[in-house]
Amino acid sequence: MTYTFRGGTHVAEHKNTRNSPIEKMPAPAELHIPMSQHIGAHCAPTVKVGDRVLRGQIIGEIESGLGCPVHSSVSGTVKAITSYNNAQAQPVKTIVIENDGEYELHPDIKPFDKKLTETTTEEIIEIVKKAGISGMGGASFPTYAKISSAIGKVDKLIINCAECEPFITANHRLMLERPAEIINGTKILLKAFGLREADIAVEDNKLDAVDKLEEKIGDSKMIKVKVMKTKYPQGDERQLIYALTGKEIPQGKLPADVGCVIFNAETCASVYRAFSQGLPLIERIVTVAGDCVVTPKNVLVPIGTTFKDLIDFCGGLKKEPKKIISGGPMMGFAQWDINSPVIKGTSAILVFSEAMCPEDKQDYACIRCGRCVKNCPMHLMPNYLAMFSQKGKYEDAEKYDVMSCVECGTCSYNCPGHVPIVQYIRVSKGALRAKKAAESAKAASNMPDIEKK
Repeated sequence: MTYTFRGGTHVAEHKNTRNSPIEKMPAPAELHIPMSQHIGAHCAPTVKVGDRVLRGQIIGEIESGLGCPVHSSVSGTVKAITSYNNAQAQPVKTIVIENDGEYELHPDIKPFDKKLTETTTEEIIEIVKKAGISGMGGASFPTYAKISSAIGKVDKLIINCAECEPFITANHRLMLERPAEIINGTKILLKAFGLREADIAVEDNKLDAVDKLEEKIGDSKMIKVKVMKTKYPQGDERQLIYALTGKEIPQGKLPADVGCVIFNAETCASVYRAFSQGLPLIERIVTVAGDCVVTPKNVLVPIGTTFKDLIDFCGGLKKEPKKIISGGPMMGFAQWDINSPVIKGTSAILVFSEAMCPEDKQDYACIRCGRCVKNCPMHLMPNYLAMFSQKGKYEDAEKYDVMSCVECGTCSYNCPGHVPIVQYIRVSKGALRAKKAAESAKAASNMPDIEKK
């Protein structure tokens, strides 16, 4: 039996790196580690120019927002504290570290010295927080915060190994080569929530990974591997929960509100390494692919490595690139600078030539075919949402539930009229958020001062 959800689409996979074992990349001579790797969260540097830092040392502590600490991925000297614009064109404070090649570990990096059965939920949360672990499927939400907010609310733990985006195979290789790390990380999370069972969700185009996981699980009833139908966006948490439980998450609610909590496969492995080795999140697996890359690979990369250094490790480029994407082609972000660094949420770097990039259509038009409605996994009417946005009728788009859109891109992918539906939807959502923020600010400014007694 394979599990699935209503809507969605089968996207051409292009998973040509599925048979490429994970290669460990030596850290480059210089690393650029941003102090903001989580949406809306910023860290303040705890080091200054000229300081020597050690591998795994905290170099940034939370200054604002919901984030987690940032660590050095190498030992070396702080060369500069500068700023660069991220993919959203926002300036981000960045620490530049000159690698000394010694990889000297910070003395605080050591395994947790208690048995899991004797470990409390509070201790697990603290270890995960100190290790700087965040969601590694792309969202980068701090893992300790997800655990804390779901305690006592959930009865279902799901490990997301769907990896439904085309080209990306990082989680697939992790399941094949390091299944024990995923399974042991799952057991730690079960202990944190006080649960006795978990599901690992894997699409049916990765049956070799299913076999590896089941072999490691053995006769244990604690963890079950659930095979999902290969369909995009199967890895979205809403679709995953519906496929496995039949529950739908209401707009504005979280998985915990329907009794579920989901973690990415590599996040689980990072939790395990934080316990077994004391290692913070200082490296991650990145799929490097696309028709411009000489040798597409899955690479274990130190955080702070630039895209250029990583692409060079894969042999460089054999064609003139038209577009560089961080993440998958469906939900990733086009990059404006090849010297952008790998961060905690970087799952893939894709480099495409003009031949692989759809031509930008200036004469697009909706032909009323209904494919976007038929395939929308959130059961919305993307055609109307795009039309309202085109006309600036954002309130009408809100009435048609635009804020429930997960921006998966299924509508745009299936549109024969080449309408950039997702882009229009993002405009509406941005306008509505800006309006609400302005209203909140106005309301706050009109509040009467409370006289101190």
